[in-house]
Amino acid sequence: MSKSVTKFNPDYAVPPGATLLETIEDLGMTQTELAQRMGRPLKTINEIINGKAEITAETSIQLERVTGIPAAFWNNAEATYRERKARLQEQEQLAAQTSWLSRFSYSAMLELKLIAPAADDRARVGSLLSFFGVASSEQWEITYSGLEGAARESNGHKSDLGDLSAWLRAGEIMAQRCHTQPYDKAKFQAALADIRRLTAENPAKIWPKVCALCAEAGVSVVLVPELPKTHVFGFTRWLTSHKAIIQLSLRYKTDDLLWFTFFHEAAHILLHGKNDVFMEFRGVESPKETEANTWAADFLVPKKEWASFVTNVPRPVTEAAISRFAREQGIAPSIVLGRLQHRENLVAKSYFNTSLKRSLSIAWSGLTPAAK
Repeated sequence: MSKSVTKFNPDYAVPPGATLLETIEDLGMTQTELAQRMGRPLKTINEIINGKAEITAETSIQLERVTGIPAAFWNNAEATYRERKARLQEQEQLAAQTSWLSRFSYSAMLELKLIAPAADDRARVGSLLSFFGVASSEQWEITYSGLEGAARESNGHKSDLGDLSAWLRAGEIMAQRCHTQPYDKAKFQAALADIRRLTAENPAKIWPKVCALCAEAGVSVVLVPELPKTHVFGFTRWLTSHKAIIQLSLRYKTDDLLWFTFFHEAAHILLHGKNDVFMEFRGVESPKETEANTWAADFLVPKKEWASFVTNVPRPVTEAAISRFAREQGIAPSIVLGRLQHRENLVAKSYFNTSLKRSLSIAWSGLTPAAK
């Protein structure tokens, strides 16, 4: 027969003074006599018994002398009471913050295992606060409101601060769990050269190696599926002066966009300042974004080789020509095709996708213990 255990969780806090009152009554002692034996004012003893005054370390030692009950007992009883009282106050505060839940796609966060299930709205608020590492919804607003300026519009869709902050926080947690060596620019450049060669393989198979190569150079690479109101492709910033993060959303469905976004984000780390924050949205340009685009394109296919290919490739461009050039460059054919489609307009956007591009299926296991 199985036994169920019910955890007692009262909605009240009992001050240690109640125990003290029972103790002196058992000893046949009045509050007046206790005050006299301890050398404390009667008013102080009365306030302790009624939970209005704390049992200090000094008082606990005095109680040990008078009652024979160890000071540690009184200290622990006081600490337990104060914590329980604070927990009850927190429950009231959580109840007052339940409207904050509407800022997030909560069911999507559960589905992605960013947070664990909770019994009611108060528990959900508490779960979110723990997830974000903040004490209140007001502190969340202060901590993440600066993102609103960085969250530029993408194809007419503006990222919602709730979902965007949740997506970014998930990446931050993953990056914190990822052990990296201190950032080394030369090592990162070498890692990128190795990863460029890996693009010809299935991303799902080689992605752990991509992450490991970057971690050795001081860059944490994380994949977090997008939430409904994020619309973001990639994100780059420095977590510390020795550790950067590249966060990708898998909003794209094929490997060409994965690789271009990855190398674009890598360019920000190599070219731009450690105080910069970059969030990538489709169709949004700035001088630094343009610089990162150019670097990524030239790194994947050197400018001279690309110019020669575009000039000499037969028209219309054939699948065989794309595959041959990709093999010569040692990169995925999807990268060549994507550039011909989106930057050169030499191939229709519907051509060769099935044969030259890989659909992405990189596994996501979530953040919560149940997902491990």
